[in-house]
Amino acid sequence: MRTAVVAMLAAAAPAQPKAPRDALGLDAIYPELDALYLDLHKSPELSGREEKTAAKLADRLRRLGYEVTTGVGGTGVVGVLRNGSGPTVLLRTELDALPVEEKTGLPYASKVTATDPTGKTVPVMHACGHDVHMASWTGAAALLARAKDRWRGTLVMVGQPAEETVAGAKAMLADRFFERFPKPDFSVAVHDSSDLPAGKVAWIPGYALANVDSVDVTLFGRGGHGAKPETTVDPVVIAARTVLALQTLVSREKDPLEPAVVTVGSIHGGNKHNIIPDDVHLQITVRSYTPQVRKQLLDGIARIAKAEAAAAAAPREPEIRTGEGANATFNDPAVTKRLGAMLARELGQENVVEGRPEMVAEDFGEFGKAAGVPSVLLRIGAVEPAKHASAKASGTPLPSLHSATFAPDREPTIRTGVTVLALSALELFGKR
Repeated sequence: MRTAVVAMLAAAAPAQPKAPRDALGLDAIYPELDALYLDLHKSPELSGREEKTAAKLADRLRRLGYEVTTGVGGTGVVGVLRNGSGPTVLLRTELDALPVEEKTGLPYASKVTATDPTGKTVPVMHACGHDVHMASWTGAAALLARAKDRWRGTLVMVGQPAEETVAGAKAMLADRFFERFPKPDFSVAVHDSSDLPAGKVAWIPGYALANVDSVDVTLFGRGGHGAKPETTVDPVVIAARTVLALQTLVSREKDPLEPAVVTVGSIHGGNKHNIIPDDVHLQITVRSYTPQVRKQLLDGIARIAKAEAAAAAAPREPEIRTGEGANATFNDPAVTKRLGAMLARELGQENVVEGRPEMVAEDFGEFGKAAGVPSVLLRIGAVEPAKHASAKASGTPLPSLHSATFAPDREPTIRTGVTVLALSALELFGKR
């Protein structure tokens, strides 16, 4: 039989409409969570500049009785709630938004602009659902603080900056995170999904999200008049051949059973029809799961770029720089299956499914990897169910994460996020 706490938390999600919904107080605090969500959505901040966002979350944790530290790894927030002897569980949320102009038409749509690291003024939007994550995280922090008689251990709440640049987790770790705060036995986070109806939960054992590497390649030629190509070494042609040759890394060199992506996202070179430029710049994103495939792809990009330059008698070798990297998110299989089975029991088997890995990236896994402990990232549906069903029936694509028109079905998504985080923490604490 369920404990009173677990019954309440399960009832908080839309998956259990007939169950009592207020045994631990989610209904009572939901208006505050909704107001927080709307505030965060209307006032997003770019990666590494989340000062006001961090202050809002820190204030709420303090009022709940957490020991709060700010400025961790830049703008990171850490709240610690000690509740006797037991496991240490880490729950993480992200703080940052994206340089995207919101086009949802919602009355609370973001109209914020900010200056990006290059000095350019850009629009800002929570196009990835981090506002949902923060509201869910805050709700779980409140429910667990008010139910201290039903668990024992230490709860570590982490508000992480700069997830979108996959730099925030590493920055917090570099700021002596595990020297300053309790080392977790388990790390858990949620992420909303634009492919799943609100109220549903997906768990993915093993590799869930990919390694990501950003590669910049500058190919050099010898510029000149477009009407006299024989006097030049054309870097545009070298770039074209390089882009085509890079595709063979995935199609012909890699084990076809190992996932990988090599995408050339931008090509910049020249500024006039009849001028052959001196150089062309490629920006490439590389995705993989295993360290072996990651190395194979990065080595292959360098090899191909150099070979194409040599074949064209380029005056110098290409410049190749790799940066903005993040390791794959690996969900501990045993703990992931444990949480998936528990959520299926509490929320209903029809509402909890085994999901599929994706090639997008996240840096949440850095906390578990650095600590050498199991970590699990769970997916929560964010699409209004009727819209999801209609889109599936018609084959019409839904707005994806990072889209200017992405808008989560906020109440059921937040309620599910609160419930999943709180239930997962109770399960890992060994709920009483």
